[in-house]
Amino acid sequence: MKSLFALLVIAALAVGGVYLWKRQKVAAAATEASNGRPTTAMVEKRDIRFAVSAAGEITPSEQVSVRPEVNGKILVLAVDLGDQVKKDDLLFQLDDRDLQIEKEQRETSIARARLNLDQARRDYERALQLFNEKLLPGQDYETAKTQFDLAKNSIDQGQKELDLTNDKLRKTRVTAPFDCTVLTRPVSVGQAVSGSGGFNSGTEVLTIANLNDLVINAHINQADVGRLKVGQDVEVTVEAVPGLKVIGKVERIAPQATIKNQIKGFPARILLKDVDKRVRPGMTANISIPVASADEVVAAPLSAVFTEFNQQSKQVERFAWVKSGEDWVRTPISIGVSDYFYAEVTSGLQSGDIVSLEDKAKAAGANPAVPGSRAGGSNSTTGGSRSSSTSVAAPRTVVSAR
Repeated sequence: MKSLFALLVIAALAVGGVYLWKRQKVAAAATEASNGRPTTAMVEKRDIRFAVSAAGEITPSEQVSVRPEVNGKILVLAVDLGDQVKKDDLLFQLDDRDLQIEKEQRETSIARARLNLDQARRDYERALQLFNEKLLPGQDYETAKTQFDLAKNSIDQGQKELDLTNDKLRKTRVTAPFDCTVLTRPVSVGQAVSGSGGFNSGTEVLTIANLNDLVINAHINQADVGRLKVGQDVEVTVEAVPGLKVIGKVERIAPQATIKNQIKGFPARILLKDVDKRVRPGMTANISIPVASADEVVAAPLSAVFTEFNQQSKQVERFAWVKSGEDWVRTPISIGVSDYFYAEVTSGLQSGDIVSLEDKAKAAGANPAVPGSRAGGSNSTTGGSRSSSTSVAAPRTVVSAR
């Protein structure tokens, strides 16, 4: 009976121990869930891409404010808002009736001047003959010669005035300087407009732009401009078109910094070619500038990487807490490329390791204990090149998970 009673007691204690252990596990899981974030993570292989971002406004690469060169009234307005126009197609035409009348007057004046020139030539030739025969005083001869020269000058002056009128007539017809799209049309047919030679630079009739080639005018932070180069490809996303990604090429970088929104940076121009028709001028674009990348590397969350300054070596050391059975082992690590969420682990960890997202030493008040470290035999990365490295033995801190 005593043996049976002892067995029952031992069984009850075992069941109670298992029950308490399960309750602790459930409580720990509940605590983790109540915090709203995990406390552990698994080291795994993944691609890491680190890039810096900048925002800019999309504008046409070529945009022209179309203004007439001469004064007049809009007679024909051949295009409207949003129309696509080919090069040399008519944009608008001014009423040229006054200029046509002026042209006729100039032509009449030239015809009269030619008649006067013929008369002056005959008078001059007769005066020259009489003067040579000593039958005409020299003063009368000089007068005839002067009248002949004035008649020739009158023809030249009239021809220049006619050419000027014809030039004005040509300028009443305004055509597209390149393949374009009409962005604005602030005037209507019949409205009087002034030429660009006036004091106010003329009346704007249309605004046209080439929408096949768009550019982004961005302000690059001075801390990031060193990573940007002319001719470099960048990835562009457009806020107004979700899911759309296009490739842009850096065309210009300003040599001098400016201040925009209280941030010092450098204006840059990104050229977009053959973009989606949904992309329009004035939209906001986000530019991703690639800095570093690594493919299929052992990676751990940044929150699992801890940093400490070693007073003896006067160097910054990085470490992670790795699950080993029921314990957490502090393991020295080296990191390479990192983005905003993950870091490449070049030594100290292996794919499949479970790491803690909180500093176990601070949480448990642990002190360095058994010397030694985990074996490290993976690669270290600096600027994309890889060299073999082996971790050196270091003090190890062990924190019990029980």
